[in-house]
Amino acid sequence: MSEEAVCRLAVRLSPRARADAVVGWQGSELKVRVAAPPAGGAANQALLKFLAVLLNLSVGRLSLAAGQGSRRKIVRIEGLSEAELRRRLPASPPSSSPAPRSGDRGRPPS
Repeated sequence: MSEEAVCRLAVRLSPRARADAVVGWQGSELKVRVAAPPAGGAANQALLKFLAVLLNLSVGRLSLAAGQGSRRKIVRIEGLSEAELRRRLPASPPSSSPAPRSGDRGRPPS
């Protein structure tokens, strides 16, 4: 008897955005914006629906494991392995070259 894969995704949520969108990765957290307000759990529901569409899963396979009242959330995803989750999400930005600081102005180091 095989067990169904379950994985978790750390999310940093910004409610009241213009549109639902993935912003990108901030460390190990996926930054997501949703148009819904946080009141009454509307932003949480919008996040789960948005991620379900993005991951091509039914919304019933996603649930909040932690962070119901916080911007930082842990989403529990049934039916996907960690490897498959990473394949379906937008790629993380390259970590080999850090972004220049605002004072650097593209100048080479002295």
